[in-house]
Amino acid sequence: MSGAGPSGALGNGAAGTGGAGSTGGPGALLIVGDVVTDVVAVHPEPLAPATDTAARIRTLPGGAGANAACWAAQTGAAEVRLLARVGSESARWHERALLDAGVRPRLVIDREEPTGTVVALVGKDAERTFLTDSGAALRLCPADWSPSLLDGVAHLHLSGYLFFADSSRELALIALRSARSRGVPVSVDPASAGFLITLGPRRFLDAVTGADVLLPNEDEARLLAGLPEPAGVARAAAELSRRVPLVVVTRGAAGALVAERGRITAEVAAEAAEAVDSTGAGDAFTGGFLAARLAGADPAEAARAGCHTAALAVTRLGGRP
Repeated sequence: MSGAGPSGALGNGAAGTGGAGSTGGPGALLIVGDVVTDVVAVHPEPLAPATDTAARIRTLPGGAGANAACWAAQTGAAEVRLLARVGSESARWHERALLDAGVRPRLVIDREEPTGTVVALVGKDAERTFLTDSGAALRLCPADWSPSLLDGVAHLHLSGYLFFADSSRELALIALRSARSRGVPVSVDPASAGFLITLGPRRFLDAVTGADVLLPNEDEARLLAGLPEPAGVARAAAELSRRVPLVVVTRGAAGALVAERGRITAEVAAEAAEAVDSTGAGDAFTGGFLAARLAGADPAEAARAGCHTAALAVTRLGGRP
């Protein structure tokens, strides 16, 4: 997919040079990722082909990168910035939602494509199936990047969705190299097992070379490690941590595993929660984890913070606080 180049941008916080890093604080968290419109349909009964199925339907702001940013701000990160691309038809709505959540957005307006849309079908078990139209989200391109975006930044997080389209992958690689050159640590969330299969696990791992933290779920970890389904997720986490120094694998109700440099260093239990909608639980984990790391938590403590945030997320509709 080819980026159209920036046709305009809302917000100027992400490009400013006077962020938290210049005021003696811990420094800002910059997330480069996706903003989408979520249409969440919760259907207590199985889908009935060729006729109606009663559902509770809501249209909500979403996107893996945006959700993680909002949860990071909610859980105490001093300053959270977000770079993303949206369509003109909903740019102001998304900007306001991010500002209200405490995030400083820099939203590049795409004049050719609308904001990405995800239809989330949520069954009785709170598990979800996604129908995804990436729209403007993956049309981020190198022209949308500026080295000044890293001014005052203490950590860069890249949404894995960026790596699944040519132009946004190029931007992600530029951002990763730029952060590395300035000594800013980088984390990546692989985002989607389905998209990973299409791209190819080896290609993805080669693209994220140089990242400091990888945050896959169980399926993504097994895929990236090249292990068969019966293989233990602990083995997958340990193998991946030989390529990326810190790997934290989310396991839903089983909690999270922390692996560092080839071995498991912590196993963190999930918190009990009355699940309504699992949409965005992984994004919530990422936001809570990153906020805790910025506050000085070690990997196991940060994973516990992520599990706490994920438990909050599943008790409400949509992927945001």
